[in-house]
Amino acid sequence: MEDQVMVDQRLEAIRAIVLEILELDDAELQDDGHFVDEYEADSLRAIEILARLENKFGISIPQNDLPKMNTVNNVYAVVREHAGWA
Repeated sequence: MEDQVMVDQRLEAIRAIVLEILELDDAELQDDGHFVDEYEADSLRAIEILARLENKFGISIPQNDLPKMNTVNNVYAVVREHAGWA
């Protein structure tokens, strides 16, 4: 089982990347807010998020997982899966 402090730290790191790439303020970003529908993200930004996550966490995420990575919570789930966090 993941330690809640680690979950929070990892989630904050993911949020920071998403905030920077989508050029949002912290108050604007909801963890379940859809990147395309609510924040007008395009595929280039999605790829940029994926690349930054791979660098930050030292993992490889297949591009076919990009469609799943549409909210902060979903990004966390995908990163968790590929990083082996359990």
